[in-house]
Amino acid sequence: MEQIVADRNNAAATIERRTKLFRGFADASRLAILGALCEGPLVVHEIVGRTGLSQPNVSNHLRCLLDCGLVASDRDGRFVRYRLSDPRIASLLDDVDTLLDAVAEGVDACSNYRGA
Repeated sequence: MEQIVADRNNAAATIERRTKLFRGFADASRLAILGALCEGPLVVHEIVGRTGLSQPNVSNHLRCLLDCGLVASDRDGRFVRYRLSDPRIASLLDDVDTLLDAVAEGVDACSNYRGA
């Protein structure tokens, strides 16, 4: 019985971690920033230029992405350069695009999750 409870607790913890990860990806601005960083490290004004987002919006979402561990930062003189914390994030986004190519019709037709 104890093993069943432990397995359920582990499964619940895994689901919670996955939920938190996907919340990090569940915002159009954060996805735009991550997409820009897939090309390589950038400073805030470069992210603003590539995404079309405002500087305050980029800074706010970068703080979230840093807190969640999806993005890392390095001091570069007087600037802070942001980068993906792990190259597998870019791979995951590529895999998502490949999956969407296969199931896009269903995703586009889904009325449960409306785009922003």
